[in-house]
Amino acid sequence: MAESKDLLQVLWSGADVLRGKMDANEYKTYLLGLVFYKYLSDSYLSKVYDLLNDAIPDSLDEAQEQYEEIMKTDDAKDLLEELKSSLHYTLDPDMTYVSILKAAKNNAFNREKLQAAFNKIQESDELFNGLFADVDLYSNRLGTGDQKQSATIADVIKVLDGADLIHAKGDVLGNAYEYLIGQFASETGKKAGEFYTPHGPAQILCRIAMTGQEDKKGLQVYDPCMGSGSLMLSCRNYSSEPDYIKYYGQELMPSTYNLARMNMFLHGVLPENQHLRNADTLDADWPTDEVTEFDAVTMNPPYSAKWSAAEGFKQDERFMDYGGKLAPKSKADYAFLLHGFYHLKQTGTMAIVLPHGVLFRGAAEGSIRETLLKNGSIYAVIGLPSNMFYNTSIPTCIIVLKKHRDGRNVLFIDASNLFEKDKKQNVMRDEHIDKVLELYNDRKSVDKQAYLASYEDIKANDYNLNIPRYVDTSEEEEEIDLKALTSEMKKTNAEIKEANIALKQMLNDLTFATPETADAVHDFMALFEEV
Repeated sequence: MAESKDLLQVLWSGADVLRGKMDANEYKTYLLGLVFYKYLSDSYLSKVYDLLNDAIPDSLDEAQEQYEEIMKTDDAKDLLEELKSSLHYTLDPDMTYVSILKAAKNNAFNREKLQAAFNKIQESDELFNGLFADVDLYSNRLGTGDQKQSATIADVIKVLDGADLIHAKGDVLGNAYEYLIGQFASETGKKAGEFYTPHGPAQILCRIAMTGQEDKKGLQVYDPCMGSGSLMLSCRNYSSEPDYIKYYGQELMPSTYNLARMNMFLHGVLPENQHLRNADTLDADWPTDEVTEFDAVTMNPPYSAKWSAAEGFKQDERFMDYGGKLAPKSKADYAFLLHGFYHLKQTGTMAIVLPHGVLFRGAAEGSIRETLLKNGSIYAVIGLPSNMFYNTSIPTCIIVLKKHRDGRNVLFIDASNLFEKDKKQNVMRDEHIDKVLELYNDRKSVDKQAYLASYEDIKANDYNLNIPRYVDTSEEEEEIDLKALTSEMKKTNAEIKEANIALKQMLNDLTFATPETADAVHDFMALFEEV
């Protein structure tokens, strides 16, 4: 059985085959796509074996043999119908990973056969539509000419042979995939902001969104800027009924959208619990039918992105209750916030990461912020350390929102010093995350760490939420002991005087080769007379 560490090492070694041929943002598509193909294929053969023997196979080669044999019989049609019903896809015997691996080992790898397998999966069900669109098996980035390109893909196929995806228990496989995504984020740098939220902020967001909802069965989670889906999936870790969570997510970038879909399957999320969409969140509202409000909303949108801010949005239900003001064209931060908040249930919790500017900028943003505060919608503001995210070094904050709560007070937490330096990024360890949650759940003022501000406090600050206005982290300078300082200065002066006398004595003992040198030394010694 594959241990998680071994699985990680095998999967990451697949990147070594591609590294150097293209940048991390490109080769992540190949590796994650091929890992997912192997997962689907191995799961398929395992299901075949289970249907035939009511057991999990020890060897996929054995399952492949049985599959090839039964496909020659009259029972093939019934088996395929059962597989299509339970898995939503089918594969021909020569399209499985086991079959393609065998060809690769025999120097007979055929890219057309692998492409046919991708196509077969994608055409099996709407769930898989376009899933492998970004895995271009004919790209020049794989090498020059057919032979080199085929050899590169074949090499990755062979490396992944060491990954046992069938016997990986619990969330081992899903966590391994998350690890890969995190590694790619580290290598990709700024482009990682499109698909990855670092562990620390992600855990804080999800734990806050799940607080008080841990035991709810059929919980509905929403992320309208889902990236790889990691934020939503992290909510599973804090639920006592994770298998019943329904996920609703939207993502603008097609390749990232596909990544999120793969991530869902690798975490064992059932197809009926996946509701993912590839579209522009601000451009048109979604979802608009059936489920439109959610128990938990988690968001890490692109910071200060541009959007149209067209006049028509003033009649959009998401934005219309904020004094006729829209987020400015140059900064869509509040547009994302209001979109997520609109879709929050009356009993739910929303947590969003944004740059600090949203806390104090004026004009339309100030007006929107004031309305949210007057309505009691802002529940907490948490200042995070700087240099946490791959796409920016600026400090960010988490804003927590709720609907129809008692009171309008706001909890401020300064977590800017809760981190460790790790290579290029600052990292929040478990003890830092736990400290933030402790302050959040206690909901009381703690010197230099947290402040529970009344609505009157906030109004007196003209609805400015800049954290230093509420949490004073400045350190008082130590009082100077003048008596001790005077004594120290006297001692230092005495030591200087003593050293000067010794130096003068040494100079007096010198002999000089010329009168000019003697005059120069005597002038120098005169300086000590003046001191």
